[in-house]
Amino acid sequence: MARYLESVCKICRREGSKLFLKGDRCFSNKCAVEKRAYAPGEHGQRRIKATDYSIQLREKQKMRRSYGVMERQFRNYFRKAERTRGTPGENLIRLIERRLDNIIYRLGFASSRAEARQLVGHGHFTLNGRGVNIPSILLRPGDVVAVKESSRELLVIKGALESAKRQTLPSWLEMDPQRLMGTVKSWPTREEVSLPIQDQLIVAIYSK
Repeated sequence: MARYLESVCKICRREGSKLFLKGDRCFSNKCAVEKRAYAPGEHGQRRIKATDYSIQLREKQKMRRSYGVMERQFRNYFRKAERTRGTPGENLIRLIERRLDNIIYRLGFASSRAEARQLVGHGHFTLNGRGVNIPSILLRPGDVVAVKESSRELLVIKGALESAKRQTLPSWLEMDPQRLMGTVKSWPTREEVSLPIQDQLIVAIYSK
């Protein structure tokens, strides 16, 4: 699978908003968007007239990069959302919110989705009592995610849990901090997605 190897702060600057890809750095005065609120590169400060297509593209890229999903996989999520009853844009957000790496991030076991993917890939979590190493698994209500016994003393997980205290846990998730365990209580809600995403623009670009 292809990986983005450059500074992720450039992604936030390119999209013109905080995507919270860098964990604690995004909440500090070191945030690149706060320091240089323009696109990276030699021509980043030039004024470019935005077209309808460019606006739609930027919105799609913003969501795709926020969740760390490659283009083909993101398109497949959209096709699945289209086939589901309801609004395609809202279905897409609810679908991608159910990814295991995102839920681990939401529960506070990782400071970013990228860190959550790495922790899952290294086998530090269980899903319904079984070891799991696939970050893209889609969870359902009733599924239980827990930190493995052998991984509970990892500094990266302890640090993430400490930082997560300032964030609000979505109502569709339940956290047991003593047992380092989280449960999916219900389906994700569109209203609790913190990213300012205009899903109708994503629908428009894929409907062309």
